[in-house]
Amino acid sequence: MKILVLNCGSSSIKYKLFEMESKEVIAQGGVEKIGMKGSFLKFTLPAGQKVMLEGEILEHRAGIEYILGVLLSEKYGCIKSLDEIEAVGHRVVHGGERFNSSVLITEEVIEILNQSIELAPLHNPPNLKGIYAIQELMPDTPQVAVFDTAFHQTMPDYAYMYGIPYSLYEKYGIRRYGFHGTSHRYVSARACEFLGVPYEEQRIITAHIGNGGSVAAIKNGKSIDTSMGMTPVEGLIMGTRSGDVDPGVISYIMEKEHMGTKGISTLLNKFSGVLGISGISSDMREIDAAIGEGNKRAALAMDTYNYRIKKYIGSYAAVLGGVDILAFTGGVGENQAVTRKDVCKNMEFMGIELDEELNASVRAKEVVISRPSSRVKVLIIPTDEELTIAKDTIKILQGG
Repeated sequence: MKILVLNCGSSSIKYKLFEMESKEVIAQGGVEKIGMKGSFLKFTLPAGQKVMLEGEILEHRAGIEYILGVLLSEKYGCIKSLDEIEAVGHRVVHGGERFNSSVLITEEVIEILNQSIELAPLHNPPNLKGIYAIQELMPDTPQVAVFDTAFHQTMPDYAYMYGIPYSLYEKYGIRRYGFHGTSHRYVSARACEFLGVPYEEQRIITAHIGNGGSVAAIKNGKSIDTSMGMTPVEGLIMGTRSGDVDPGVISYIMEKEHMGTKGISTLLNKFSGVLGISGISSDMREIDAAIGEGNKRAALAMDTYNYRIKKYIGSYAAVLGGVDILAFTGGVGENQAVTRKDVCKNMEFMGIELDEELNASVRAKEVVISRPSSRVKVLIIPTDEELTIAKDTIKILQGG
């Protein structure tokens, strides 16, 4: 059984085609710069070679048509007919309160997603464009929506409510939803599988950290808190996102800089975080290099970034009543030893003892990086959101 997974962003489409019997990725790649000059499709062949095909890709339907054409092509393809693809699974960012699990996409589901656009105006519209494109290009192929927010719908009300008038929650659904749920779900379950411990009996903190980042507290297999909120801006300092900011600061900046709502949103989403503090880059590899050259603002950005992660982990240890597992994932979590080291430093009081030598020598692989004496098992678990989406898609098709 072959499952196509699509992740449609505002100007990009990432895809993977799975052969589910073996869990093998038989095709993967992505379209970039949709609607812009210099758009292209880049993909990786089974032997590891990377291929880039440039072309005018003005909208998502054309991008998906391009992807399907490559999958069918004699030179680069891996299927003879689109009928070999039994279903398409979509990453959908925001499901609001209506969806606490993945669902088969119907016209009713599409209508609800349209109603949720106000909650995720940057993300849900391109997700819907991908769904509409498959409806047109593969009309008989079932589609499944897998929501970033779904895993966090088990949060108790006191964890997701904001301290604002309750009527605003009732009218507009203003509350914490959380994101990266598919990743947090996969990583927490995989960590327990890797350690050979029962998922439903563990207190787990997962740190999905990269250009975007969030931390989640998971107790007995359920998310009970997470750092992102109604939007993906809340929580950790990220590559270009501010993370937690005093609301008074926002109104102050708007007044002083004569900014409207769109301007302040752009500032907090695109020009803040590591980029805003350092003035150099949102890429932690470039920040590392600048620190090596003695750049003080780069060092400040790194320290602030790491401190916020540590702060959330400490608070979630309190929420969970202790921790059994701490799992790092995401681009930075999997690859940047210095961040893992700084986050775990002086955390022995809560049972974290990092093996610093081992931590410095590994990246992007499943491994325990805590000492044998550590009460908390600290791991690196590379995330696999696409496989999770593919598995959910099959489960829905089979009536699970």
